[in-house]
Amino acid sequence: MIAAPGHPKDLHGSAPDNHDTALLLIDLVNDFEFPRGEELFAHAQAIAEPIANLKQRARAAGVPVIYVNDNFGRWRSNFTQIVEHCLRPGVRGREFVRRLMPGECDYFVLKPKHSGFFQTPLELLLKHLGAQRLVLTGVSTNSCVLFTASDAYMRDLALAVPCDCVAACNTHEHRFAMDQMREMLKADVSPAREIQFAPAPANAGSTA
Repeated sequence: MIAAPGHPKDLHGSAPDNHDTALLLIDLVNDFEFPRGEELFAHAQAIAEPIANLKQRARAAGVPVIYVNDNFGRWRSNFTQIVEHCLRPGVRGREFVRRLMPGECDYFVLKPKHSGFFQTPLELLLKHLGAQRLVLTGVSTNSCVLFTASDAYMRDLALAVPCDCVAACNTHEHRFAMDQMREMLKADVSPAREIQFAPAPANAGSTA
């Protein structure tokens, strides 16, 4: 049952999920049409399938899925318009985005800078979802993923960053950031197949 509008626990009925874990997909709605975008795209292609499989398992367990995406300087656009842009013919990231398309039950947060927490409603959304643990996926490992992980750690959130679900422009940058998150932020960097999701609480909202 959804609480009445204004109830402090449900974001006016817009966040029915309830789980101690949330899955974040960082900058995966991406055209890869920017400096070093071709380098990043070459490494990112390998993470599409593990992320898609992880997302499927998360939704089956009632874990909320949140697309945390850069607005790429498109200040007059919304998330739907960014998706539409990335799906245009000739866009480098088109097939990648098609593989990881957001669903009707997924959440989205547009961010203006590297961290998913900076000047966004992400922290408030996580509070209403009841999330105390984040599973981070996306690009790039040493930039937006690392910055988001750092801000999550500062908020006492537990972290998992599956090593096969994040990518950077090269192996050196990827490994450096993974070492930082494992050693400094206490992140679990096990591959996606080892990430476990507990079933959602019995009183959680619909996650179909």
